[in-house]
Amino acid sequence: MNFNGLSGMSDLFLLSNAKSRSISPENFTGESGGGARCPVEKGSASKAAADLGIGWKVNPYIIIAPGETFEIAKIQGPGCIQHIWLTPTKLWRDTILRIYWDDQAHPSVECPIGDFFACGWNRYAQVSSLAVCVNPGSAFNCYWPMPFKKSCRMTLENISQDNTTIYYQIDYCLTEIPEDAAYFHARFRRENPEKYKEEYTIIDSIEGKGHFVGTYMARGVNNAGWWGEGEIKFFMDDDGEFPTICGTGTEDYFCGSYNFENPVTKDHYVPFTTPYAGLCQVIEPDRLYRSQMRFGMYRWHITDPIRFEKKLKVTLQSLGWRSGGKYLPLQDDMASVAYWYQTLPTAKFPPFYTKEFLEIN
Repeated sequence: MNFNGLSGMSDLFLLSNAKSRSISPENFTGESGGGARCPVEKGSASKAAADLGIGWKVNPYIIIAPGETFEIAKIQGPGCIQHIWLTPTKLWRDTILRIYWDDQAHPSVECPIGDFFACGWNRYAQVSSLAVCVNPGSAFNCYWPMPFKKSCRMTLENISQDNTTIYYQIDYCLTEIPEDAAYFHARFRRENPEKYKEEYTIIDSIEGKGHFVGTYMARGVNNAGWWGEGEIKFFMDDDGEFPTICGTGTEDYFCGSYNFENPVTKDHYVPFTTPYAGLCQVIEPDRLYRSQMRFGMYRWHITDPIRFEKKLKVTLQSLGWRSGGKYLPLQDDMASVAYWYQTLPTAKFPPFYTKEFLEIN
């Protein structure tokens, strides 16, 4: 697909009138000719650049104090975010990303940065997908296209008790956007533990017309044995008790099969990362404190978006096996990010979680 300079590989050779721009601590506004202008004495790396002078990596990062929110982007459109690169310090669940479109007062994206980039356990895991890449050592990359007609505003909130250092770059273009272009959204949720015999809700506050494009899940399993029998359900538009789309199992939805196990030895999980789906992280219990298994997995609906006209709710059963060959409702640590595109206005999200509720032990 190509419109006004937003290209894929098949049309990368086509000329365009779009204007390329980039925001980083070396050019906070992204303005033409605005990069590398920070005076040495005002730069975050002033000591390192003292002998070189202006233009020599003077201000490559920001420091966000405890409890503070830093506006990392404020762009007047029309335009489209094409790539976000970010590398943080400290705990990744302690920095909250929010994105606001077209001067809307409440965010369309609200998520801890680790979970947003498919790394929800505060530990590195390689992710090699079309929409998100995570590279050594903590290089978060997002390639979801994010068009906007009037404005884009991005912020990072530090909810920890320590300073956090952030390197980042936001690549975008200024270009005309089609009238029927939808806006990117993402929302984090967590239940710890999930309630017995209740389905986990991935998202239930979507109102408007759009399409669902992905799920990331960080799941901590509190029982021994297999945990992935639960079905995912998409309740679309006028659905009542029963959904229009119902999957056949958790590993099936995340494009795996038979417990994600090694098919030869059948004695361990096999992590994988592909363009559209992956079990990107498997964290085994340590031998001293015997914490339970933890998993990170993603499923991008890039070729098969789930389209809705008015509203959408997505749930996932937390289900394993009990003795006697019967299903066992589980009470696991369930955290997820839903990704979708929709029309504005966005239904206002519930109040975000406290630092204490987000904490991972």
